[in-house]
Amino acid sequence: MTTLRLILGDQLSPGISSLADANKDTDVILMAEVVDECTYVKHHKKKIALVLSAMRHFANDLRSDGFDVAYVQLDDADNTGSLKGETKRAIQHHTADTVVVTQPGEYRLAQDIKTWADDLNVKVEQREDDRFLASLDTFNTWAQGRKELRMEYFYREMRRSTGLLMTDEGKPEGGQWNFDKDNRSSIDPGLDFPGPSQFTPDDITQGVLALVEEQFGDHFGTLEPFTFAVTREQAEHAFGRFIIHALPQFGTYQDAMTDRDPFLFHSVISAYLNLGLLDAYAVCAAAQNAYHAGDAPLNAVEGFIRQIIGWREYVRGLYWHQMPRYKTRNQLQAQRPLPDFYWTGDTKMTCMAHAIGQTRDHAYAHHIQRLMVTGNFALLAGLAPDDVNDWYMRVYADAYEWVELPNTHGMALWADGGIVGSKPYAASGKYINRMSDHCKDCAYDVNEQTGDTACPFNALYWDFLDRHKTQFAKNSRMGLMLKSLDRMADDKRRATRTRAKNLLDNLDAL
Repeated sequence: MTTLRLILGDQLSPGISSLADANKDTDVILMAEVVDECTYVKHHKKKIALVLSAMRHFANDLRSDGFDVAYVQLDDADNTGSLKGETKRAIQHHTADTVVVTQPGEYRLAQDIKTWADDLNVKVEQREDDRFLASLDTFNTWAQGRKELRMEYFYREMRRSTGLLMTDEGKPEGGQWNFDKDNRSSIDPGLDFPGPSQFTPDDITQGVLALVEEQFGDHFGTLEPFTFAVTREQAEHAFGRFIIHALPQFGTYQDAMTDRDPFLFHSVISAYLNLGLLDAYAVCAAAQNAYHAGDAPLNAVEGFIRQIIGWREYVRGLYWHQMPRYKTRNQLQAQRPLPDFYWTGDTKMTCMAHAIGQTRDHAYAHHIQRLMVTGNFALLAGLAPDDVNDWYMRVYADAYEWVELPNTHGMALWADGGIVGSKPYAASGKYINRMSDHCKDCAYDVNEQTGDTACPFNALYWDFLDRHKTQFAKNSRMGLMLKSLDRMADDKRRATRTRAKNLLDNLDAL
């Protein structure tokens, strides 16, 4: 009998656990492009093209390494459209009695696979995804008994366990764990940006692009030009370019935003990490080596490593620790529908238009654009979490629910009531003005709070605090903001409420 080894579209790693004991003489590797996975949310065209092209290239690598690969393309006439359907077909065709798969990154699919053994009458083994540095058991052990599951404390444990940026005496390099205060500079007008590596589509990718345009033409986003890495070799080249040309400046400007460039000094490797084309520890080790070689400063290297072994590992552990109840939380009872401009980018707010426009064109925006622009607006306007979560899942090439949901639902929307963030990441236009050059040419005045031309973020910010002041009064980190609200003159407070109401009643006109 045959063992069927299923490789999912975000498991494109030669060391994936489902292949650990594969027998090249008897086992069959199944990879399947299915419409269900392309449309359970209507993913950005570029994301679908990236995943399908990377899958096809990975399948070729496996064949070159001697594996028997059964590969089902999306337009195969017999394609059932689902992973379960394709697994059933492969079981019957290859007379398989066992299916081995690495645990999916998303709860919905992991739950579905749990039903396959009974439905398909075979043994189904789900193995842990050991590409992460912290196992789910490790995270659950860390979380057990804690009143607050803060990333910062988890990050410190990850530093200790990996040894990254730790001295021989067991202390953090530079004498502190976190250099975030050094990473908040706005963009110097004289700076040039290196940009990420760009790759010309080969014949395989060209075929995928034509297929995606034909099958998913109504999905969000611009498909071409398509310049993503689609192989491990290309992804490693892209990361190497970041280490040399961007990492030295990454830390200082990692929170900055500018009209001039969508990428600045960011690595733009999250999509490659989440697909499995890059190894999390390896990229952190390379950044650490750059620090020890004197090629990058500590604030940049620590900030980069924190994004990987801090946030990325933390949100994955939190997701599995909290699901499925996590997704249903709506602490602030936000219910307003998503405005049309989240899809069109057609808004007079320059910061929003820029973030949404580059998301449409590149399937990418960096963490501050997601948190403090599109996410901040959704928080202040009280947009429904389900709508916002769906939008983030649809529009980014690196979006998988395990990473997107805690960042959006918890960090941006505070819908989880403070599990991820100790306070809402709410801000007025002052923050955006400090960290970007967006406000200088905006139709709205960032220095005004009321009136028809005042920056919408300003009135919405104060109205947000006013609407939720009873709940926030219990939060010690909100004290200064609420005191400022209380000190506001009555006439200005009334005018702010009027401006906010007008904005909320006419969101699509902004």
